[in-house]
Amino acid sequence: MRIHAALLAWALSGLPAAGLAAEASADVSGVGIVEKLGAQVPLDLELVDEEGQKTSLRPIVDRPTVLVLIYYRCAGICTPLLVSLTKTLNEIRLEPGRDFKVVAVSFDPRDTPEIAKQKRVNYLHQLQRPFPPAAWRFLTGSQASTRALAQSVGFGYVRQGEDYIHPASLMILSPGGKLTRYMYGTTYLPADLKMALGEASSGLVRPTVSKFLRFCYTYDPESRREVFRLNRIFGALTLAAAAAFLAALLFGKKRP
Repeated sequence: MRIHAALLAWALSGLPAAGLAAEASADVSGVGIVEKLGAQVPLDLELVDEEGQKTSLRPIVDRPTVLVLIYYRCAGICTPLLVSLTKTLNEIRLEPGRDFKVVAVSFDPRDTPEIAKQKRVNYLHQLQRPFPPAAWRFLTGSQASTRALAQSVGFGYVRQGEDYIHPASLMILSPGGKLTRYMYGTTYLPADLKMALGEASSGLVRPTVSKFLRFCYTYDPESRREVFRLNRIFGALTLAAAAAFLAALLFGKKRP
């Protein structure tokens, strides 16, 4: 049994190395989420709205708010994230603008208000319920302002070539801007989002249960093709071999 336990521990220890819960290259430092639950988001950072006017988060975050940090030209998981969020918003039984708001902020200073405005038009059009435009904002800003916002919620990203490597997560803010919950990944259950927004309305901070974190790193900056990660393949094969070996030891029939 000691051998079985040692092998099992060794197999499990290989999970992170296999990249099964993350899609970022192992040598990229500073990318990911460092949770800062209970932290206050800086509401007075200067941002730019869809019409090119200066604004900030202060007049927006007066309700429980879903904060989405992305960049609008993203060729990776940003679009699936927004599409999934749109589907969830279609099903959630809360009143947009009254019970909650959504704000997307691009951390790419090259994104313009015109791009942000078109993004808002596109995603509002996908919603199948009344959704006032003021309840879902798409903002841009300077590199200094958007990076400061990202750092305040522990959202780490790096630029590589023309694209960015970044995690996928929603951040839930209370009225007034306290960070109360992270929701990782690119798919969200309506019940989970409704609960998170309800807790945020009371300023209740909840620890993250599921930390399956995906990363946006799907295109090579030079070839513009999807990156093929051999380390993930080797890691998966190693785990498969370890699992087969364990199964043979644990369940194999003893020979006479």
